[in-house]
Formats: sequence, structure tokens, C-alpha cells
Amino acid sequence: MTPHEWDAATYDRVSEPQLQWGREVLDRLSLRGDERVLDAGCGSGRVTAELQSRLPRGRVVAVDGSAAMVARAREALGPGAEVIESDLLDLELEEPVDAAFSTATFHWILDHDRLFARLHAALRPGGRLVAQCGGEGNVAGFLAASRRVAAREPYRGLLDDVSRAWRFAAPDETAWRLEAAGFVDVRCWLSEAPVVPPDPPAFLTSVCCGPHLERLPAPLQDGFVEDVLAELGAPPVLDYVRLNIGARRAESVA
Repeated sequence: MTPHEWDAATYDRVSEPQLQWGREVLDRLSLRGDERVLDAGCGSGRVTAELQSRLPRGRVVAVDGSAAMVARAREALGPGAEVIESDLLDLELEEPVDAAFSTATFHWILDHDRLFARLHAALRPGGRLVAQCGGEGNVAGFLAASRRVAAREPYRGLLDDVSRAWRFAAPDETAWRLEAAGFVDVRCWLSEAPVVPPDPPAFLTSVCCGPHLERLPAPLQDGFVEDVLAELGAPPVLDYVRLNIGARRAESVA
């Protein structure tokens, strides 16, 4: 299956929860203001713009695998940021960054061993990784509702492999993988962050149901979102669980 593509304009409009989470994660990234910082999975650039505002003498390197997101981020960030279209599993930077930041991205990547190895390689010695993504138990209610809908006609048999679209990892597993990639001072923990989306149909369509919809024929897509919303009830509560990550690349050995 080709990588998931995004409706960047709709995501930008409805991603207020992701923006708030991003601000909270940014507050954990202490900056002088002159660093070169990687945003690994910049999306439409809303959170990246917040990062950019904290680097008045520095520079943002924003990376995303979605062409639509990259185009939107370039518009949002202007010439002051370097915006790169790349799968994070293939990430190679011409020069290392002082810090790496990421929100709402790592759970879309199945190979965390390779992901953490590429991020480790992108950091200068001593550089920090501060990140958040979906963790163990993330949107369990939504996933259960979508499975119930998928088991019914006319969707039966069309969504059997959709569970392979995400990796919602546990803290202990993630810490072990980060240490295996060479990170030190590793800390990983879960936090609950329930969301009632402001525009439920648009939010589910652009944020949650992408892997389902790309497997369904166009005539069934709107009905699937409506059926999942009906299963969730009103108002729909999405039981987000965030996996928080802090780590550092070790200083060079003399």
C-alpha cells in the first residue's frame, strides 16, 4: 500500500487538539533561540510555526512524507524554514541538528527501530529528542467502533488489514528501542488526552479514518464516517492516549 496522503487544508482547519498538544511538547524543549531544530513530521506547519517563533536566531528544518502537507507547510512557514518532503525512515540531513521535535507522527510509522536510528543520526552529539505520538491504548473506543462498522455490509471484507496502519507503542518498549538506537537519558510515559472534535465529520475524515477511506471505494466513504460517528454517540469522544518521549544523543567520546 502506498503511504497515506492527507487533505492538508482540512487537517489544518480541524487540528486544534494537535496544536495544543504540540505547544505542550514544545514547552518541554528548552531553547536558547539560535538552534537548528528538526520538526519530524511537520504536517501542515501549524505547530512548526510555533517552534519557528521560538527560534528568532535559529532555523527550522521541517520534514514530512506527504506532498500535500509539505506544500501547506511551505506556505505557512515561508523562506525562513527548510521544508523537506521525505519519509522519516529515509531521512538524511546535510548537517546535524541541535534538537529533534515531533508530535502526532511516530504512530504512523511501523518500523520504530529504523525511525529512531535515523533520528539519532540526524542529531549532533548531545542533541535532544522531544516528541509525542499516539501510544498504547490510543483511540481504543474509535477503533472498536470502526471495527463494528467494518464488520457490517457494505464494508465487510474491505478493511481487514486496516489495523496495520498504526503502531501505538508502550513506554517500556519505546524506551528499549531508543536505547538500542544509541539514545541516553531516555524517559517515556503515557498521558490521557480525550478530545471532542469541533467538526466531527471533518475531523474523523481527515484525521482518524484516512486508512479506512483509502481502502474503500469512493461511494462508501462518507457513509462509513457517518456510521462510525453513530457508533461513537453524541458528542463523540475520542479517547486519545499520548506517548511522551524525551531522550538525548550521547556526547562524543574523546
